Amino acid sequence: MNPRTASRLSALALLLLAASPTHAGAAPDGAALYKEHCAECHGADRFGRQGPALIPQNLRRLRKKRAHGVIAKGRAATQMPGFGETLSKEQIAALVGYIYTPLASLPEWGAKEIAASHVVHKPELVEGSAKTAKPVYKADPLNVFLVVEAGDHHVTVLDGDRFEPIHRFKSRFGLHGGPKYTSDGRFVYFASRDGWISKFDMYRLETVAEVRAGINTRNAAVSSDDRYVIVGNYLPHTLVILDARDLSLAKIIPVTDGKGTSSRVSAVYDARPRRSFIAALKDLREVWEISYDPDPPAGFSGSWVYDYNKTSGDAAKPKAFPVRRIKVEQYLDDFFFDQDYIYVIGAARDGGGQVVNLDARRVEARIDLPGLPHLGSGITWPYKDTTVLATPNLRTGEVSIIDMATWRTIKKLKTLGPGFFMRSHESSRYAWVDVFFGPHRDAMHVIDKATLEIVRTLRPEPGKTAAHVEFDKTGRHALVSIWDRKGAIVVYDAETLKEVKRIPMVKPSGKYNVHNKITLSRGTSH
Repeated sequence: MNPRTASRLSALALLLLAASPTHAGAAPDGAALYKEHCAECHGADRFGRQGPALIPQNLRRLRKKRAHGVIAKGRAATQMPGFGETLSKEQIAALVGYIYTPLASLPEWGAKEIAASHVVHKPELVEGSAKTAKPVYKADPLNVFLVVEAGDHHVTVLDGDRFEPIHRFKSRFGLHGGPKYTSDGRFVYFASRDGWISKFDMYRLETVAEVRAGINTRNAAVSSDDRYVIVGNYLPHTLVILDARDLSLAKIIPVTDGKGTSSRVSAVYDARPRRSFIAALKDLREVWEISYDPDPPAGFSGSWVYDYNKTSGDAAKPKAFPVRRIKVEQYLDDFFFDQDYIYVIGAARDGGGQVVNLDARRVEARIDLPGLPHLGSGITWPYKDTTVLATPNLRTGEVSIIDMATWRTIKKLKTLGPGFFMRSHESSRYAWVDVFFGPHRDAMHVIDKATLEIVRTLRPEPGKTAAHVEFDKTGRHALVSIWDRKGAIVVYDAETLKEVKRIPMVKPSGKYNVHNKITLSRGTSH
């Protein structure tokens, strides 16, 4: 090879190296690095595949500084490998910058994408045949708990009488919003932050079907007649209704005011006596009521706005699930129902609360709720000659106790710090609230419902976060989570407040008793 040719080849090699995303001398190209190392698991569009979506809206709980470590070292108990020996610090920084870069426009996830993701694992369980109508275990199916173990993305089925695990199975990444049971407790539906909805048979202990209903999902709810599952999405701005039997798509409802403004869904729940779903919207000052009643009650039909199926060419025929919009005064981040499902008590992002009368379709009262109340974890109980609502606060160290007859705050009970979850049971004289944030996160307060005073502060494991109490079917036991990878479920006698048993688990984030959920217990969230 002559010197001139060698010189040209060397120059070409230098140019190729400079263009390479892994060349140390060039500014790393985050997009190219993503395509090379991440797209196979997280999708070329960053919307997620086996791995979660990597867009800013889905990374709110993962700070950029921590993201560097996840890319370098991987994520325990997942298929996420570490790239610390493959990529330089500069390349990892470029990747972090790329995945936190906002998308140029709102992503689409419509009927085509939903249908493509749909899979029925157990066709024979779709209808729930008589042959499979009995549990494969001996425990009381109504006193079983589902325990979400966030540390390694599994769910444990726990016997609520013996407090022993019955079954453990792998879940989708980042379950959110709590599992939702059918009215008999036979089936349960899970929602992941990445939009995956999974149907699980509590009798056969098998996953029946799955579908991805969105890119960033807030939560899901099941209709009281067990026919539909509704999914509230942050991305895209939609409410998605699924056939509860096999999770096939029934309807997509764009969340928009019709004037060009669309909204994320803050939360969606079933309003059982109303035969409707209620949705709070994060970017519109509205509450939506979506009817699944085939024959809406008298006086309602004239006020429903029907959505039309424009793709079929039959634009004149009204379809199911009409939407009724109720104007409110503030954007709602969270809400709570009274036991009769007439009132929605909503919390606003800037503090304060408002009471919405669903029948009258108006804001009826305002509530003194400073900070950031977690109304989704609120509970009620009889107190003297009234009923009170109690809610923890994510920002301030207090529990607000509100008279539901007057909507006045009758007490602000000081706690050791902001709390996340509050629970009780009709047969228990106590309400429990955690101290989820701050130096006292290992504390659990026990409140006497008759005196509205803290009577005991438990510390199940000093130095580790204690959270999310749930009672068994009878109310005789209260279960507390130790939120740690080397965590546990701690079972207490709900009367003596003494520890009964400790069950090791991997960061058990929440526990959900079948009986308490399907009977709409006053002591648990609905």
